[in-house]
Amino acid sequence: MFKLFAKLGAALGLSAGLAFAAFAQTPSPDPQSGLIKVRSAYSMDETIARIRKDIADKGIMFFSAVDQAQLAAGAGIKLNPSTLLSFGNPPLGAQFLTSNPFSGLDWPVRVLVLQDDSGAVWAAYTDFGWIAKRHGIRDREQQFATASGVVQSITSTIRAQ
Repeated sequence: MFKLFAKLGAALGLSAGLAFAAFAQTPSPDPQSGLIKVRSAYSMDETIARIRKDIADKGIMFFSAVDQAQLAAGAGIKLNPSTLLSFGNPPLGAQFLTSNPFSGLDWPVRVLVLQDDSGAVWAAYTDFGWIAKRHGIRDREQQFATASGVVQSITSTIRAQ
C-alpha cells in the first residue's frame, strides 16, 4: 500500500508543474453537464496512445478502453470514432466512495476520446468539482484537487495550441 501511495506522490510531484500549466488553459466545465472538452492536436489513435502513455508513466492503473464506434458497428449503427478510457488510483478513488457510495457512478475516472463530424479529435471528462456537487461530497476537497490536477496534466499531453 505504501508503494502505491509513494507512486501517486511521485506522479503528482512530477505532474504538478504540468497540472498548473494545464489548469491555466483548461476551459471551464459546462454548467449543465460538468463536461470539460479538450481539443486534441493529434489523430484518434495518437491521442489515445499519448493519453495511455501518460497514464502509465504516472503509475496510474489503466482499466479499459471501450471502442464505442466498433460496438455500434456491430449493432449496425454508424458512429464517429469514439473510445472511452477508464483509469484511476484505487486508494484515491475509494476516498470519494467512502464519502458517498453513489459517487461510484463517476469512478474510476473516464476520458472520452472522440472525433467529431468535422474530423476534430476531442478528449472530454467530467469536472471533479461538478462530481463533488452532484454527490454532495464536501469533505474531500484535497482529493478532488489532486484528481483534477492529474487529469488536467494527462489531457495537456494532447491539447491543441
